[in-house]
Amino acid sequence: MDLNPLAPHELPALLALYRHLHRADDPLPAPAVVQAVWQELLASPRHHLIGGYVDAQLIASCTLVVIPNLTRGCRPYGLIENVVTHADHRNRGHGKALLAHALGLAWAQGCYKVMLLTGRKDEATFAFYEAAGFDRHGKQGFIARPPARTP
Repeated sequence: MDLNPLAPHELPALLALYRHLHRADDPLPAPAVVQAVWQELLASPRHHLIGGYVDAQLIASCTLVVIPNLTRGCRPYGLIENVVTHADHRNRGHGKALLAHALGLAWAQGCYKVMLLTGRKDEATFAFYEAAGFDRHGKQGFIARPPARTP
């Protein structure tokens, strides 16, 4: 598998790959909004959109965000999100290679830690992330969501 930053023309391939991330997801907004978000992500030096390719086909991806910080000697920290491998390419080491690459980018930028959350509750997912270098017992994660809107 080759690992590279995603290119501007790869938005359709990434959106297709994201169908393997969530069984059901919120519908996308208007194409102009999606394109504006995509351009913002690509322009940000703090967002690293990493693609994993087999035979030039995008089969895996994750996003690393490097966040400035005033503690830990002003070293940044990283956040990894949207880790996904196409269902036809799972259990072949692609996800682990992708995460190793993302961690390498974070360490090269001086991050003192990298965080990752998963909504999955199965032991296999936990074991996968632990094998990739993450500690599920190191800290406790909490999630807040906006209150439901009433029409």
